[in-house]
Amino acid sequence: MKKKLLSVLLVASMVATMFVGCGSSSDSASKESASTEEGAADAATSDYRIAMITDSGDITDMSFNQTTYEAAKAFADKNGAEFQYYKPTEDSDDARIASFENAVTDGYNVIVVPGYLFANMIKEVAEDYPNVTIIALDCGEGDFGDYKLPENVCSFTYQEELAGYMAGYAAVKEGYTKLGFLGGMAVPAVIRYGYGFVQGCNDAAVELGNASDVQVNYVYGGQFFGDEAVTAQMDTWYSNGTEIVFACGGGIYTSACEAAQKVDGKVIGVDSDQSGTIAQQYGDDKLCVTSAMKGLAPTVDSTLTDLFAGNWSNYAGKIENLGIVSGDDPSLNYVQLPTDTWSMENFTVDDYKELVAKMFAGDITVDNSTDKMPATEITVKEYDNIH
Repeated sequence: MKKKLLSVLLVASMVATMFVGCGSSSDSASKESASTEEGAADAATSDYRIAMITDSGDITDMSFNQTTYEAAKAFADKNGAEFQYYKPTEDSDDARIASFENAVTDGYNVIVVPGYLFANMIKEVAEDYPNVTIIALDCGEGDFGDYKLPENVCSFTYQEELAGYMAGYAAVKEGYTKLGFLGGMAVPAVIRYGYGFVQGCNDAAVELGNASDVQVNYVYGGQFFGDEAVTAQMDTWYSNGTEIVFACGGGIYTSACEAAQKVDGKVIGVDSDQSGTIAQQYGDDKLCVTSAMKGLAPTVDSTLTDLFAGNWSNYAGKIENLGIVSGDDPSLNYVQLPTDTWSMENFTVDDYKELVAKMFAGDITVDNSTDKMPATEITVKEYDNIH
């Protein structure tokens, strides 16, 4: 424990308002001061100052970091709270710990972190800083190992297999028969997305009676960004008849998009609704057909809301696994497809609502195992990792 930093923190908790306007330390940071008329009075009396730390990406990745950043900033803006994000100087536990300590030194006592890479940081700092609240997204039991979360930490995981299933089911029902899954790194969350996608493709094909015609190419890039090697693999898939690829893993979607555009192919986004950002980036509003989404933004908003309302005990020391909570209103679920930007025609929003209702009722179950590829009646062709 760094006694100096702990002393700073304890002083901050007693006279928090003295820290308004503090700057960041040595790593890259961008300070966002929130100032709404409704929240100004609350901000004056609130002890909470929110910081978000990026993982190996940045806040423009159209995935975990961007969604988490935007959600935390929106909450701060709405509630008149001070907000700042920190970008570690490198992709390492030490750099993430340094960013955490910088945030604490700067007077921030609510830290929001996205992704499994933060598990080691949390294990290192959480008990040394009991007055700092840590909200972790997508850090699960497998990431923490035997470590028991202390009362100042909560973590959320998502049932990715359900979102992946919805996307695969919708794609095959829409009429695609030659599909692909491009994962980032083969970590549990990505595997669950992929295996769920395969199960959804399979079940839809069985219902349509065309299982023998449906094929899924399956590969992991070994990284969370696109490059020439990944694009070359995607070029091969699309040129050989692949119609649509579920690109699942941070910025790796760029390789799928670049290859798809050459042959009028399509992609499926991940984590957030990527249709708008992909359309803007590639000048094609039909390129992204749908996205398998996690409810990162509502998780951030609801948890911070409860924290500010004094209801932290609902989360203290817990890891919650979020999925489908409503069979009637899919927009309330923590895993879903975006209906506001719906571009499918054969598989309708009503069809989607019917699917969600069946999943909620237990009429459709999805295996969440990551041990091996699910058994299918469709053809699944697995490739060696690209990197």
